[in-house]
Order: sequence, then structure tokens, then C-alpha cells
Amino acid sequence: MTNNADISQKLADAVREAAANHALLAIQGNGTKAFYTGALSGTPLDVTGHRGVVSYEPTELVITARAGTPLAEIEAALAERGQMLGFEPPYFGEAATLGGTIACGFSGPRRPYAGAARDFVLGAKIINGKGEILRFGGQVMKNVAGFDVSRLMVGAFGTLGVLLEVSLKVLPKPARELTLAFEMNAAEAVKQMNAWAAQPLPLSAACHADDTLYFRLSGTESGVRAAQAKLGGNAVENSERFWREIREHRLNFFQNGSPLWRLSIPSATPPIDLPGKWLTDWGGAQRWLKSDTPAADIRQETEEVGGHATLFRSLNQKRAPLAVLSPGLISLHRQLKLAFDPHAVLNANSG
Repeated sequence: MTNNADISQKLADAVREAAANHALLAIQGNGTKAFYTGALSGTPLDVTGHRGVVSYEPTELVITARAGTPLAEIEAALAERGQMLGFEPPYFGEAATLGGTIACGFSGPRRPYAGAARDFVLGAKIINGKGEILRFGGQVMKNVAGFDVSRLMVGAFGTLGVLLEVSLKVLPKPARELTLAFEMNAAEAVKQMNAWAAQPLPLSAACHADDTLYFRLSGTESGVRAAQAKLGGNAVENSERFWREIREHRLNFFQNGSPLWRLSIPSATPPIDLPGKWLTDWGGAQRWLKSDTPAADIRQETEEVGGHATLFRSLNQKRAPLAVLSPGLISLHRQLKLAFDPHAVLNANSG
């Protein structure tokens, strides 16, 4: 690896000084996900210089890397040994780093079938809001130490600590991948995705877009062939590119300026009666909606089916507000924030 550097102490000193002065810090990577986190208040704390793969044990399926390490660098190292990140993280920009990916908690099309980013985190090294360097978890799946703090960092947006290192479980790349396409409407697709998900098929992705249901099969040569013979459909050429465009929001569906909503709902939920354009991913559990419908209406309709809605991206708002939390969850979040960042110096939203 090139450009390896450990600047843990420099970062810890900066946090300690900010805590002493009650000054705000904005943890800063390469900004590929700034559209989602929104503008942050405070002095930038640049973590991109803290980079490099610390250890990689292919036989143990574990890699540990510093937070500023480019995601592409990590995936290239894994590919050389026929391995991959099982949660198929989206980059949303070539300069994406490991820290930003874990802090946002994003996962790609493989998530329902292999697991989310949180499921692959084995350990983490962080700087808390007092400038203390702490290590949680380890490099093995079994962890009986109690509350899994390392996974708490996934999706915390840096509000609980500055990520320094992350240890991840990795997976072998499948011997064969094949994507099949079937013409059908959204209601039929939801039923079919859930029916096939309940069968012993090597399913690794399922989405519906433009009146077409796409199923990705991943596994052994014989397993994928048998599944193809059972399901039928038309094989999709250059399917790797298709799933990358889904993952990175490069399809035409994502390209106009309408507000983009992410709905997380039970996978078998029939299509929701809201105006706009829809794309269904994660076997029905993740619905993307392009719509100018009032936020309150979208959230109400989503809550009525047992889910929640997040404004993922919008050109017309200062930042994309996250899902509205219940009073109990808000209280829990505040207690965690107080424990990890008692002076509230890390990653405060400017709005």
C-alpha cells in the first residue's frame, strides 16, 4: 500500500484542545457523502491523511484499515485475493473513504442477502469527544465483552467519535454471478421477490425498475446454473455495470432534480399509493421515490405500513433530514452522545 500514515495522536490532540475550549469540530473526509450529512459546524478536522491497510489476513477473512483509506484501495487489495466487502458499499464518488462509508452506514444491493455494513464490523478504534483514543471489539466474530460499541459507530455520522481504524469481516468472491430479467409491474415484482427469497436460491440482489424485475444469482457454477434453469428469465449482459449503476445512483431514475426519498419498509408491502417515480431494491425492503409530495404525507403513508422515510437527497433543501425518531429513541441518542462526547464538539449540524 502507498501513502500509509498514522496521525492518530495529531487528531486526538486536536479533539482534546477543542473539548477544552468547547469549540466545534467538523470531521472531514473527501466529501463524497456531504449531500447526505448536510453542512457541519466548526473547524474542519481532516482525517484523509490517516490512511493505509493496517493488517489483512485473507485466510481469516479479516481486514483492518485506517479511516482515511480510500475504499477503492481496500477493495483492490481484497480483489487480488479473490475476496470482497460483503455489504457492497456505495461510493457516491471515486474518492470515498472507509471512515465515511462506515460513519454513514451505507450498504448496497447485496445487503438483504449477505448483511448490512454493521454486520461486518468486528472492531473499531476511535477518538471520543474528550480526545481519548479507545479501542472496541477485535478481529474475530465472537465477542462476549457485552455491548458492541464498535457497531454503534456504524451510521453514527461521527457524532460519537472520530473513527481511526475499522476491522471488517470480508467474503470470498462467488465463482459465478448471473442476473436474470423478467417483465412485470411493481405489484407482481414485490410478490415474486418475496416468494423467491423464501426458496433455497443463491440470491444476492433483487430490484424492480422500469417494469422489469432483476434477480442476481451468486454462487457456484452448478448452483447458479440450476437456479437459472428453475427461474427462467432473460440473462442480462454486462450485469456488473447494471448493479454498479443501481448502487451508485447512476441510472436515469436518479438523475433529475426532484427530491429523492428512501423508504425502509417490510419487504412484502404492496406498492404505496404516493405520486412520483418508484424504484424498488433490497427485495422490496428499500423503495426509492422521486416525488414533490409534501414530506409529512410521505412520512405518514410510510409509517402506516410499518416503515420510515428519509429524504435522501434534495436540491431544494439545505440538508436532507433523517427519519423522525420517537421520544424514547431521541432520549437514548442523547444519552449516548453525552457518554461519548460530553462537550458536544463533534459533527454538529449547522442547520
